[in-house]
Amino acid sequence: MPDLLWDDVKVLFDPEVSGALPDVVVEGTTVEDWQAVLDLVRAQGWQYAYSVGGEPMELSSVADMVAAAYGGGMPELRVTPELRVWPIPEVLMIFRMYQTESIDFDVNLGELQGQERLDVLVDVFHAIGRRLGKPVWMSAEGSPGHPDLVFDVEADRVVLAFDPGV
Repeated sequence: MPDLLWDDVKVLFDPEVSGALPDVVVEGTTVEDWQAVLDLVRAQGWQYAYSVGGEPMELSSVADMVAAAYGGGMPELRVTPELRVWPIPEVLMIFRMYQTESIDFDVNLGELQGQERLDVLVDVFHAIGRRLGKPVWMSAEGSPGHPDLVFDVEADRVVLAFDPGV
């Protein structure tokens, strides 16, 4: 049985209601957690592409991302590294290193329509949440602090963070 049923959550995946790119975050992270996510992406065999300031680059370790994100100690050189991940070819997730203390990524609601695609998202939340031992939160675009979905570590499942019928 899936964690979530499409008919119960489809309102959360309506771009007109939730915005096109909901925010996904894992809070309280470290450089090691970022490395664990990169290792997970590679271990799962998910396709990925790395860029800094829009320029494609090779990514050998998260240390490369940190150096770019923090400008090598020179704030004027800061850029936001992006790791584009495709758990399946039709679904793109964009991880952005704004800071090491949280793992932030976007998903495109247009790519997440129907039970099959919802299950892909849930599987990614499971993989990341289990690997890090931390909750993975999804909220409507620009609505941090008001999550819609969460990977609950103790329950080991993705759950609704509120009643969508309210």
